[in-house]
Order: sequence, then C-alpha cells, then structure tokens
Amino acid sequence: MLIARAPVRISFAGGGTDLSAYYEQYGGCVISTSIDKYFYVFLQPSPDPTLQITSSDYQTFYRHQAETDQEFFWEGDLSLPRAILHHFGITRGVSMFLASEIPPGTGLGSSSTVTVALVKAITTAKGLKPTPYEVAELASFIEIEKMGMPIGKQDQYAAAFGGLNRIEFLPNEVRVTPLNLPAKTVARLEQHVMLFFTGSTRAASNILSQQKASSESKDPQVIQALHAVKEMANEVHIALERGDVTALGEILHESWTRKKRFAKNVSNARLDELYELARANGASGGKIAGAGGGGFLMLFCPPTHQLPVTRALEDAGLKRMAFHFESGGARVLVNAGLRLNGAMSHGNSS
Repeated sequence: MLIARAPVRISFAGGGTDLSAYYEQYGGCVISTSIDKYFYVFLQPSPDPTLQITSSDYQTFYRHQAETDQEFFWEGDLSLPRAILHHFGITRGVSMFLASEIPPGTGLGSSSTVTVALVKAITTAKGLKPTPYEVAELASFIEIEKMGMPIGKQDQYAAAFGGLNRIEFLPNEVRVTPLNLPAKTVARLEQHVMLFFTGSTRAASNILSQQKASSESKDPQVIQALHAVKEMANEVHIALERGDVTALGEILHESWTRKKRFAKNVSNARLDELYELARANGASGGKIAGAGGGGFLMLFCPPTHQLPVTRALEDAGLKRMAFHFESGGARVLVNAGLRLNGAMSHGNSS
C-alpha cells in the first residue's frame, strides 16, 4: 500500500492573476498558505487485470477491465483521476481510494490538490522522485493542457510546496518564495483568519471561464481589477514583512471589492449579505475563497471580535471550521514498496 496526501490552501491576495490569459501579458503574483486540511490517496495493488477508483467525496467508483477491447478514456465520472492514470499509462493492476477533509467545490483549491496528491502518489509508486516544482508543473499540465480546464496555477504550487509563500507567475517560469517571517508574526496571522463554510459549492470553471474570456479580450474593467489585486499581493507581502498583521484586514476588503469585478457570478446577494454581517460584528475584511460563488468565506478578524462574528454567522446557517497553517506540502505518508508500471505520455517528471 501507498498513502499520499496534499494540503488545500487559502489565498490572501493576487488570486486570478495566475491565469495564463493574464500572467503571460502582465505577470501574476499571489500570497497564499497551505492549511492542515488534506486530500488523501490510497493505492493498493490489484491481483487481477482491472483498475478501480473509489471516491468517498462523490460516493461513486469507476472500474476498467484491461483485458476487454474497451479503450481507457477519462470522460465522465472521476475524470480527473482517470486522466492522471491515462497520462502515466496505468490501466490495470491497481485499486485507488480517494478521500478529502474538505468538500469539493469550496474554494480552497481542492481540485488541484487532488491532482497534486495523485501525481505525488503515482510518481512515487513508479520509483520517481520529482521535485515540488515538477509535481506542480505536471499537475498543471494535466489539468490545463490535457483536460482543458480554464484554471490557473496557484493551487497546484500551493499544494506541492506547502507553507506561506509568494508565488510569481511569469510567461516562462513560476517562482516560489517562502515568506520566512518570525514565528510570532505567523502565529498572529493565523489567529486573525477565520473560515466559514457557506453550505453551498460551485463549479469554479464557470467563473474562471468568464474571467479568462475577459482577460483575453482585454476588458478594461477586468484588467484594471486584476492589476489592483496583484498590487495588493505586494502590499500584503510588505505588511507581513514589517509585522503589521492588522493591515491585512483592509487590504483583503479592498481586494474582495475588486475581485467582484472579475466575473458576474463571483458573488451574489446572499454572499454579500453574509460578508456585511461579518463586518458589522467585527471582521475587518475577507472574501469568498477561491474563484468565488460559494464554498468557504474567509474572514480577517481580531481575536477579540471572533466570538460575536462566529455567533452571527452560525445563526445565519454557516459552519466555522478550525484549522492551522502547515508547511509540509505534498508528501507520501506510507510506502510499503508498491510499484506501478506503465509509460508516461507527456511531461516526464523524473
């Protein structure tokens, strides 16, 4: 058996500038941290010529019989793990179980975390030792190029590297710079961040498709909003380096105001109402995590005001989730010598 995991992330600033339609023209930058909520992959050898994938999150499974004439495609249920196995040429002899601590479609980068965890597990089972950069790039290739997803790259890098980072996206490279802050600054930052599950999920691809189209057409309003959000990533970096944690509240508030210009369904009346309720009870800023539209509401709030904010939002039907920052990134937890065969189709990560 082999068990691997990768963490989800929260992004403080710069989200949206990691889409190629923007960063290939202007360069992108995000500030994000991984948190201790993980996606897990369990791999086991199968004695018969089958491949089976079981997902606890979607409560379904997929089975492929290698000895039939049926070709191995990745459309339909569990298309993402199927596409990854197809990439590595694995069509038989393995049983895969997938489980997450976070519901899918909640804005914490869970989809790309799945890809990173699977790439980490399968490359290890094939005897390869890719770097975090290679894991992130291969995960990005599979999602963006192979599957045609209209997404960016920040989630793959956040999950592969782990930790609190400045991630810069340039036309020909991605730079990951850990923010080596004093422990007390990191602790204060963590103490100010709250996460509430709104109870709704969303398909990020719908929102990101709109943003991608707007960026490609150089919609002035969207481009200016993206420029401003990228500059706020620099402001967050500067504030954290000088230990001014409280400055992040207003930066996040302004960033969220700008982000709602990216696409029509980034927010809605209910989300705006919940956000204003949090602000009225003491939160200084925040946003809907990820592309927007639903999922988790991330708030920046002084510890002295967190109890009234929690009560107000829980009375409104939200659920607060406890978490901590983490720095481990994608890793293998158990490896009992599982070895998988099969040739990779593109993007060798050795």
